Amino acid sequence: MQKGNIGVTTENIFPVIKKFLYSDHEIFLREIVSNAVDATQKLKTLISNGECKQEAGDLTVHVSLDKDTITISDRGIGLTAEEIDKYINQIAFSGANDFLEKYKKDANAIIGHFGLGFYSAFMVSKKVDIITKSYKDDTKAVKWSCDGSPSYTIEDADKADRGTDIVLHIDDDCKEFLSENKIEELLKKYCHFLPVSIAFGKKKDWKDGKQVETDEDNIINDINPLWCRKPIDLKDEDYKKFYKELYPMSEDPLFWIHLNVDYPFHLTGILYFPKIKSNLDLQKNKIQLYCNQVFVTDSVENIVPEFLTLLHGVIDSPDIPLNVSRSYLQSDANVKKISTYISKKVADRLLSIFKEDRKQFEEKWNDLKIFIDYGMLSRDDFYDKAKDFFLFNDTDDRKFTIEEYEKLVKDNQKDKNGDVIYLYANNKDEQYSFIEAAKSKGYNVLLMNGQLDVAMISMFEQKLTKTRFTRVDGDSVENLIVKEDKKVDSLEAEKQEELSSAFKSQLPKIEKADFNIGIQALGENTSPIMITQSEYMRRMKEMATIQQGMSFYGEMPDMFNVILNSDHKLIKVILEDEEKSCKEASAPIQTEMNDVDKQRSELRKNHEGKKDEEIPTTEKDQLKELDNHYSELKKKKEAIYGDYASTNKVIKQLIDLALLQNGMLKGEALSKFVERSIELI
Repeated sequence: MQKGNIGVTTENIFPVIKKFLYSDHEIFLREIVSNAVDATQKLKTLISNGECKQEAGDLTVHVSLDKDTITISDRGIGLTAEEIDKYINQIAFSGANDFLEKYKKDANAIIGHFGLGFYSAFMVSKKVDIITKSYKDDTKAVKWSCDGSPSYTIEDADKADRGTDIVLHIDDDCKEFLSENKIEELLKKYCHFLPVSIAFGKKKDWKDGKQVETDEDNIINDINPLWCRKPIDLKDEDYKKFYKELYPMSEDPLFWIHLNVDYPFHLTGILYFPKIKSNLDLQKNKIQLYCNQVFVTDSVENIVPEFLTLLHGVIDSPDIPLNVSRSYLQSDANVKKISTYISKKVADRLLSIFKEDRKQFEEKWNDLKIFIDYGMLSRDDFYDKAKDFFLFNDTDDRKFTIEEYEKLVKDNQKDKNGDVIYLYANNKDEQYSFIEAAKSKGYNVLLMNGQLDVAMISMFEQKLTKTRFTRVDGDSVENLIVKEDKKVDSLEAEKQEELSSAFKSQLPKIEKADFNIGIQALGENTSPIMITQSEYMRRMKEMATIQQGMSFYGEMPDMFNVILNSDHKLIKVILEDEEKSCKEASAPIQTEMNDVDKQRSELRKNHEGKKDEEIPTTEKDQLKELDNHYSELKKKKEAIYGDYASTNKVIKQLIDLALLQNGMLKGEALSKFVERSIELI
């Protein structure tokens, strides 16, 4: 028997492996089984090139459980005593203490850095045995044992067949790995598509009401998965079946892209476009990354462009740099090349589908849109390609490319400054009357109700020349696209103030909402009253919900404009009735207001051109008193019009109609509106 110490320059490596990788300790099975597969693949190569004259025979890798052990057995090339000494015992590296200190919280980095996949066994084992026999002629079987310290033993073993058995004596704190269900779960997770058959126990059948083992091996993997096969040999049903195998509870995918590239890197895979309309984050981590058919991770942000992490499927590449024994990705130039390639491949595939079958593309647009939006927002190279197949959807459910839509609206929807105005709605039902008003003027209205459309609008305004987006309920239809300077309103200032006072007094008090009254001459056939919302403030508040650093906009009140149409007969009747009802009480107040205003104007005129210190204090005090008096008189006058409005059911009805149109009339106010409507009828 040979005894010795493993060639490490510090004894700390085993405690580090044992302790600091606890959260990831399940990878031990992947590492040991992968090593068995590698040994088997090497044997196949040696047989094929004539270096090994033996028959291959059954090359299945077997994983078996005992009371306290897990055994992984292969019939690969095996190891000689000298090879064990070279590959297992000599773990020598310079600066080990510094390195261990640097990576002590991530032992996985140690394993990957030095190719020590085998040593992951000590994360779960108190002792590991290697019983192995080389394929080479005239070699003896040997047994290597180590208890997790640098000490090991090597002795002759009784093993007739070539290959290797790794026996893991599971530690007391890792007994969950002695569960049949747990091992099967890990094998299916990490080894499901390994290129050599992996058997775990025997298949079971139901017999006499219970499960009994058969003589047939329970093969847990598919050695020739779909992405390793040629697309020409596959049918649509094959792709759908594989998708169901990967994601059993999912609907059929929209379509898929089969990746196969040899230069400048090796990459194969299948990416599926799933049906998805919202909730971006829940859909991530669905792409599985493999390295030579060994599962690595489903966190592929460094490999796949961010927007494509919404896709499902498989990517397999031996060239993706791994700084942790097939675990953690190391970002470098190669990764960026792969990311750019995948982005280009997806864009090319989408463009080809669009050109070959636009009807099918349009039918799938609502499901595709979120992927394409996300990509255009996050990558300029994808935007440059996607602009040719991105589709605007209007409120009549017609679809246009960006170029087609510009041609459609550029003549009729251009404002006085030469900007093309893209009108849009985000809710067809709630904004129905605004949409219809815009269409009556020959305008087209887009439907922009997607999860990312707020950001898309801002992006398009930056990318498209002289183009602005305006929500269809952002103003009266006459002001949505201002084609010429507005005519001066014929209603004199005093009457505007009186009309505003009456309506303002009857507006509801809504939390986090401010109303501003405006009066415009909109034509006698336009609504008598409408409520619009500032495009800028509304968009800022919407952006605040999806963009960090803008939350303060979300805390600001909603700003609504209440527009009274001075040309409408109902507004004219209200104004005429208001003047008759309030004139006697308001006239003396108005006369006094005019007198006070005259005194203020004279004082201010005397102060023109003077510095503040040159104005006598008495005059400053006098001006302040006049301002306060004017404010008091104004409140008195507003109260008169407020009292009048409180008895005018038409004013209340018009306000409620405008609120109802905007979905803002609820509860008791809605009930009163219904009662008043019946009464007025």
